[in-house]
Amino acid sequence: MGSRDAEARAEDRRSDDGRIPQRARSWQERYVQIAGQLERQTGADVATWNARIRDQGFADDGALKAWLADQGVGGYPAMMLGFETFGYPDFLLRDAQELIDAQYRDRPALRPIYDRLVEAALDLDSVELQARKTYVALVGPRRTFASIQATTRTRVDLGLRLEGVEPEGRAVPAKSIGQSSMTHKIGFASVDEVDGEALGWLRRAYDANA
Repeated sequence: MGSRDAEARAEDRRSDDGRIPQRARSWQERYVQIAGQLERQTGADVATWNARIRDQGFADDGALKAWLADQGVGGYPAMMLGFETFGYPDFLLRDAQELIDAQYRDRPALRPIYDRLVEAALDLDSVELQARKTYVALVGPRRTFASIQATTRTRVDLGLRLEGVEPEGRAVPAKSIGQSSMTHKIGFASVDEVDGEALGWLRRAYDANA
């Protein structure tokens, strides 16, 4: 599909203030999804699992996760049950847009970079944004394929999940990226650097994880 079509779709999505709607999910929204996943996979809801965990009397998260693994529960459901047992981090209880705004509050010059990367990501099929304290995860139909992080006051990093792909060009090995599954990253100091090469890497990461 041509660049003009993409621009037209982006224009249709723009709000009155000129920004692309972020469509970022809060933890509260993710909780509903993960709770449903847990029940589909195990046949038991969160309350039932919480009761089972209380009966076990785990002293720490590591022991709980090991026990859950033996029960066939891993990934996001295990993480959620860990939070249910030992408490949720404060940032997970905050609104998704509030988290994103806070990431760029002291570095407003970087916000257009974030907005342009989100605009490109939303041109891909079935992509959702998941806000965290220091970054935003880009999640495709199967799993997280990229992340956007204002790593310093002068640079935004696009993290990319490209397992088994040799870094080259602007895509360098990922370091200092909040989303640990990222293998590569591309840094941006201005929105002009969000060019065809960078967006090609974003598309490649999406395809590799779809």
